[in-house]
Amino acid sequence: MALTPTDSPAAAPRGASAEEVAAYLRAHPDFLNQNPELMLILAPPTRVAGENIGQGVVDMQHFMLRRLQGEIERLKRDQRDLVQTGRGNLAIQTRIHAASLALLSATGFDHLIQIVTTDFAVLLDVDVVMLCVEPTVNAVPVIRAAGIQVLSAGTVGRLIGENHDTVLRPDVMGDPVIFGAAAGLVRSDALVRLTVSPKAPVGLIAFGSRQVGAFHPNRGTELLGYLARVLENCIRAWLDLPA
Repeated sequence: MALTPTDSPAAAPRGASAEEVAAYLRAHPDFLNQNPELMLILAPPTRVAGENIGQGVVDMQHFMLRRLQGEIERLKRDQRDLVQTGRGNLAIQTRIHAASLALLSATGFDHLIQIVTTDFAVLLDVDVVMLCVEPTVNAVPVIRAAGIQVLSAGTVGRLIGENHDTVLRPDVMGDPVIFGAAAGLVRSDALVRLTVSPKAPVGLIAFGSRQVGAFHPNRGTELLGYLARVLENCIRAWLDLPA
């Protein structure tokens, strides 16, 4: 049976012809500027005779060359940043290990506190390190010494939050509640929760730097957390506290 016009199969969609593409580009001369990613896949034309056309070819090749040079420069910057980040992480790791070994070398509890509040600043290349503790109704009294700040109840939770143990602040004015008389030195800080024992007060260790951006949220906190855990274990051992 012959097909009627309504029964004929649908024609396959026709792509744009070369003439239509050329006409569209002539009508939209800024198309490649608005879609520069196409320059990465388009094959550059060879030089042809004719001054105007030849100049257009030169301009296109120049544009594509600049794109390629920019991509190479971006890759070089990424590589330099990666190497610099790796070196920085290695330096920080070395300092954290040195601080951990210093804690393990303490000859007594008072010596341990001195290492944290005095030696850590040099070992970690910061300007001030403070231990902060909240009052407790448990058996262990709050120790009052240089480098130790006594906080009001609930301060640690307010400063650090309840769902994480470390906060890095890249641009702050030093808080006298945390850093005492040294607060004026601090323009960037890191606060790490200390959970020593159910029998010990809630606390934190605070690292302060006079350099804005010394502590930044985009940086990892694993090494600072590791150092805090070492300190917690040392305090428990010297005070004979349960974990």
